[in-house]
Amino acid sequence: MPILGCVADDFTGATDLASTLVKEGARTVQLLGVPRPEDPVPTADAIVVALKSRTAPVHEAVAESVAALDWLLAAGCRQAFFKVCSTFDSTDAGNIGPVADALLARLGAGFAPVCPAFPANGRTVYLGHLFVGTALLNESGMENHPLTPMRDANLVRVLGRQTQGGVGLVPFATVAQGAGAIRSAFRALGEEGRRYAIVDALTEAHLRAIGAACDAVTLMVGGSGLAIGLPETWRAAGLLAAHGDAARLPPATGRAAVVAGSCSRATLDQIGFARDRVPTLTLDPLARPDPLALAGEAIAWIDAQAPDRPLVIAASATPDRVEALQRRLGREAAGQLVERTLAEVADALVARGVRRLVVAGGETSGAVVSRLGVRRLAIGPEIDPGVPWTYAPDIAGGLHLALKSGNFGGRDFFLKAFAMLEEGR
Repeated sequence: MPILGCVADDFTGATDLASTLVKEGARTVQLLGVPRPEDPVPTADAIVVALKSRTAPVHEAVAESVAALDWLLAAGCRQAFFKVCSTFDSTDAGNIGPVADALLARLGAGFAPVCPAFPANGRTVYLGHLFVGTALLNESGMENHPLTPMRDANLVRVLGRQTQGGVGLVPFATVAQGAGAIRSAFRALGEEGRRYAIVDALTEAHLRAIGAACDAVTLMVGGSGLAIGLPETWRAAGLLAAHGDAARLPPATGRAAVVAGSCSRATLDQIGFARDRVPTLTLDPLARPDPLALAGEAIAWIDAQAPDRPLVIAASATPDRVEALQRRLGREAAGQLVERTLAEVADALVARGVRRLVVAGGETSGAVVSRLGVRRLAIGPEIDPGVPWTYAPDIAGGLHLALKSGNFGGRDFFLKAFAMLEEGR
């Protein structure tokens, strides 16, 4: 019976969380979209349900998240986890606060710790402020995010604007004292009537202590780093058995390709690095704001390339180009244009024999897997922190997928991903 049931607000974040749990020895299955009542419960220690709810209207995000939680509770999960981005992507209206409120109400719980820290990828929380590397969140480039610009690094304030419940802080000085002190802080904040506590974390050791302190917590809210200490806590309680290689996937076959929709600095850098090494096409939605025409341009280019080389097709753009497209079409329509275009392109790539596909960007990943009809992913080896290879068995011939958050991965991520699979062929 599963121990942990997770609701993730985007597809790449779900994969990141699943990868973290697998690395710590927990068998984990990722499901895409709200499971149907008749869907079988996977044999796993943790189940992660990936939704595309981060930028959905609040009422839709709440309804889907509660429906996913209901299925996970019916499956027997003991604890719940609401996975949000390690950069706490949201708006002042939500969706993090409203969804967390609804999940707490469904669980009949009154308190949840909140921590998006992921030190391996440079995300740390100090005195309630979120840092990306050495920069405050609002000075990291995230202030220019096309859908969820983050202009305040103080997470106590950010979450406080989204919820009717009080938001407290478990500061670094308490976290450094270990799990017992963190538990006491949770209890004290709950008794004060606080609904949430932002928890500082600067190192993986802090995250492991926080995980140990969450042994009796009903709901956790945060990035994948918050899950690092959970499997060890379950082992100590006799809930988790030892497993072999939980990250083994079938051998890779077929052609390799990348579709990129993220406009983050990391993804733009990765595209630039790949451009000098593999065939790369950059689409221009501003010059041609028609998804079918853009996809047609990409497909014609794909068909003209040598069949034995990896391909990169990107609709990513610099902040000024994104802003211009949003002024022309509106923010929502601009995002949908890119998502629909790249979903069409991914479908064409798979139809042409691509069986190793990297997708860059959370919203893009959601659009692609929905178009391809992927419902379940096995989690494989990690390429870079937070990004594993996965395997979709419900695609004819199988499909290896890497769903990459726009902010994750080194400059050589795309080539590194394909080299990893080549080694196993």
